[in-house]
Amino acid sequence: MSVDVGDKAPDFHLQTDGGGSLKLSSLRGRKVVLYFYPKDSTPGCTTEAEDFRDALGDFAKAGTEIVGVSKDSVKRHNNFKTKYDLPFPLVADTDGVACEAYGVWVEKKNYGRTYMGIERSTFLIDEKGKIAHAWRKVRVKGHVDAVLATARD
Repeated sequence: MSVDVGDKAPDFHLQTDGGGSLKLSSLRGRKVVLYFYPKDSTPGCTTEAEDFRDALGDFAKAGTEIVGVSKDSVKRHNNFKTKYDLPFPLVADTDGVACEAYGVWVEKKNYGRTYMGIERSTFLIDEKGKIAHAWRKVRVKGHVDAVLATARD
């Protein structure tokens, strides 16, 4: 399954860091940056999280919430969030429900090895719960700036 611009954002209700939970539809009325990343505490994922953290004030001015999603456990999210002082929720999609719904659980290849993994992707969801913009196969450098520019429009 996959989603495209204009589609209703698939809802989910999953655990987050800190022992909480998040129902995506509870954020309706605000814009949401939903970003999927492969793994906590890896170089690219850490840089991306820090970039979103550092731009949080600008996203808030644009009326936009940030939510990170990976298949890591709540415990790993807690450690990642604490170590890098991340002020936004990290969703533990351990069963891959959200990854499947957004079409980011894909076959990947690395050094001749084929495996399933999360394709780094970001979705901007509008106030009505529709996909306003989608970035797939994201390169980390400059990505947060591009997302912020779109969120400000």
